[in-house]
Amino acid sequence: MSLFNSVRNVIVPVHKEGYPFVAGFFVASLVLGWIFKPLFWIGLILTLWCAYFFRDPERMTPQDDDLAISPADGKVSGVQMVTPPAELNLGHQPMLRISIFMNVFDCHVNRSPMRGRITNIAYRQGSFLNAELDKASEQNERNGLVIETKHGEIGVVQIAGLVARRILCFVNPNEPVDAGERIGLIRFGSRLDIFLPEGASPRVAIGQRAIAGETVIAEFDSAKGPTVSRRS
Repeated sequence: MSLFNSVRNVIVPVHKEGYPFVAGFFVASLVLGWIFKPLFWIGLILTLWCAYFFRDPERMTPQDDDLAISPADGKVSGVQMVTPPAELNLGHQPMLRISIFMNVFDCHVNRSPMRGRITNIAYRQGSFLNAELDKASEQNERNGLVIETKHGEIGVVQIAGLVARRILCFVNPNEPVDAGERIGLIRFGSRLDIFLPEGASPRVAIGQRAIAGETVIAEFDSAKGPTVSRRS
């Protein structure tokens, strides 16, 4: 393997949404360094952190329509039966909700947990409480997606956090999505709730770390053999 390929494999690309922020941090570092040299190094460290925050690594996603894959990097903060938000139109019966909390050091690119078709996107304004709190699901600003899958409709809710002030959605209604496909991004520090229909069994526990596009968080059919994966 060439030196160029070795370096390329080590460096994780930055998502295009992060370019303005990384550039802004770097310019600010230059200005601050001109005023007081030590401030340049502080600014440079923050610039590197910003690039790290907006990283967008490739992931190997299991290609199995009976598996639900984590849509976010972070800590599993909840596994329980909860009534989905009314704006998703998923009914009034409790569904399996798996919550994943992303801190400011986690990769914030969100991915589709299952293959299907986007049937609904519902944005709702709200507060900016600590996203790890359970009441954040109801009170915080959020963007909900409904995906029609082989096992029925599932909900994916992007929830803004204490620091987060911007939810980005990369998909549109009626678009098909693959498991592991990039569907959005949240700045900075936030949470995702996944609502799964009857028949889904959780495969993660509270406190466990999850990797977007790779970690299996739930399964609809446990009597299956090995599955293939797709790089994305």
